[in-house]
Formats: sequence, structure tokens, C-alpha cells
Amino acid sequence: MVQLHDLKFTPFISEAEINVGIEKVAAQINADFENKTPVFLGVLNGAFLFAAEVIKRFKGDCEVNFVKLSSYEGTGTTGKVESLMGLTSSLKGRNVVVIEDIVDTGNTLESLDRILKSEEVNLYKIATLFYKPASYKKSLPIDYVGMEIPNDFIVGYGLDYDGLGRNLTQVYKLKNSKMTNIVLFGPPGAGKGTQAAVLKDHYNLKHISTGDVFRYNIKNETELGKLAKAYMDKGQLVPDSITIDMLKAEVRQSTEGNGFIFDGFPRTVAQAEALEEFLQEEGTQVNAMIALEVDDEILVERLLERGKTSGRPDDANELVIRKRIKVYYEETAILKQFYLKQDKYFGINGVGSIQEITARLKEAIDQLV
Repeated sequence: MVQLHDLKFTPFISEAEINVGIEKVAAQINADFENKTPVFLGVLNGAFLFAAEVIKRFKGDCEVNFVKLSSYEGTGTTGKVESLMGLTSSLKGRNVVVIEDIVDTGNTLESLDRILKSEEVNLYKIATLFYKPASYKKSLPIDYVGMEIPNDFIVGYGLDYDGLGRNLTQVYKLKNSKMTNIVLFGPPGAGKGTQAAVLKDHYNLKHISTGDVFRYNIKNETELGKLAKAYMDKGQLVPDSITIDMLKAEVRQSTEGNGFIFDGFPRTVAQAEALEEFLQEEGTQVNAMIALEVDDEILVERLLERGKTSGRPDDANELVIRKRIKVYYEETAILKQFYLKQDKYFGINGVGSIQEITARLKEAIDQLV
């Protein structure tokens, strides 16, 4: 975490991820401008780092200008006049690559579009390291995008907050100081999924299910999904490092809400420690482990009943059900001690109507909010 002036910022995009975005943009520009001697226009102040990295990766001849957009009142009836400060030669008939650090509203691009057309360039392309599609409402195409990001307030790698932060080698986002993060546990049949759906809406929390995250990454063939699938295809356990990296990506993509419900993670002390370390980097923490407690015989009865309609074979076999419950207790016993030592463990009676159980959960969570 870093503090700039009065605000705190947490890690958001690593140097490695930034480099991947730069390589992507540079490769596309090389392909499009081979043997064309483009003019690179780096838009100051923010684009200096990104522009330098893209330009040094260009494999042909090129010219470079670092420019600023300026405006002044014209004489007579001309009104506001906009120009580029820093141009050292005419752009007429030239092929231009405009390098921006970030594209959000697109107001700067509209001004650049007018200026470059008045300069009678042959063609121009826009390259940006960061693009906020939720903010961009203009019709001008963005030709090269390093990465799309949520509509967060970010600093680092050329971006600043009131003059500070441009020199940071990774990107940080504004810290959300009002977060409530819950590790939700319960044996099979405890109704954990039902309660998570209620709680996430009531407290405006993001529900992160390890199973859902795995399925998403594998289905969409992300780099992490491919890694995980390679282990699973061999019948091996997926390493904790891959699981936590998936969760990190999920957390960092979630820009709204008051915190997270972690469902199915952590399952070991090592995972709990990794989650703790990551959340500290984000400027927050696990506030509580909340476990729904239900008698084994009731769980078996519930799951057998559910098996009549769920179609899941592991809900229809009593021996399999009892083994699943046994594994759950073996896993959570150690974690219970981990969070008890931090005074963060809450055991909740999971027997009763959905509304009654929800009320008990809310009573526990309301002590944290």
C-alpha cells in the first residue's frame, strides 16, 4: 500500500502485467507500421513511461515528439483554439501514432482528432496502455489497447494524484476503506449457498466461490485456467499459488461493493495465510470466519432429500455424503483454531428456517460492519 497526500492506494496491476500490455501494443504497431516511418506523439505528462517502452520496441525508423494539448482564446469570433505544444515539424501527410497513458472519457482524443485532421495527417492511430470502457462514450476508435480496466481511480506508471505517483513502477488503485470480508463455511447441506446469496445483496458484498472461479478460468481458457487444468488432467491438486492468483484477479476486477464473501477458500492454514497477506496488500483484512453448524444426521437427511431433485450422484449416496461431511470437519478444524486465535470465528446455528438462520448471520455480521 502507498499513501499519496491524503489518500491511500493498494496494488492493482503488477509490473509483469503492465509489460504484457506493452508487448501486445508494440507488436500490433510493428505489424501495422512496418516500413512506414511513423511519427510517435507521446501525450504528456502521463504517457512518458508507456511511450518510451513502446518506442524502443519499434523495429523500424520513426520520429518522436512529446506533446501537450493546449488551448487559448482566439481573436475575433474564433473562440477557443486548441494546439499541440512540442511539435517540432509539420505532420502533413505523415503517419501518426498517438500514445496515451489512459483513455477514460475520451475528451482529449476528440481534441486531438480535430487538431490532427487540421494538420492534414495521412492517417493516425491511437495507442493506450489503459482503457476504461465503462467511462468511454466517444465514437473514435481506440486502435491499440494494452489492457481494459474498471472505472477505478488509479495512480502509477505515469498516472498521478495531484502530482505524485507517476514514477511508481506498478499501478495502484484508491483504497476502499469500508470493507467487510467474510470467510463463509458450512458442511455440505448446511445451506451456505442460499445464505451467501441473501447476505451479498443485504450487505452489498461480492460473493466469490472458489468453484465458480475455477470453472470460469477453465471454461474461458485463461492462463491460470490452463495451468489449473494441466494439474487436474494429471489427477494432481492445483497448487495454492494458482488458486490464490485466481482469487486475486477476481478481487481486483471487483470495483463495487463493500467487501467479499469467500466461499470455499481458504481450506488450509497456508491458504488462510496467503489470503491474509494478499488482503493486507489491498489495505483490508478478513473480518470473520462464519461457520454454519448443523448436526450430521440433519445434514445427511437434507442431502438425501436434495439428491431426489438435484441429479448429483454425491447427494444420493449416504456413504459418500458422510465422507464429504467428515472431510469438511477435518479441513475446518484447523482453520477454526486459526481464526479463533484472532478472535474472528463465529459459529452459527444452521438449523431452522432460512429466515431464522439469516437473522442469526446478520446479528453476527452487524458486529463487524
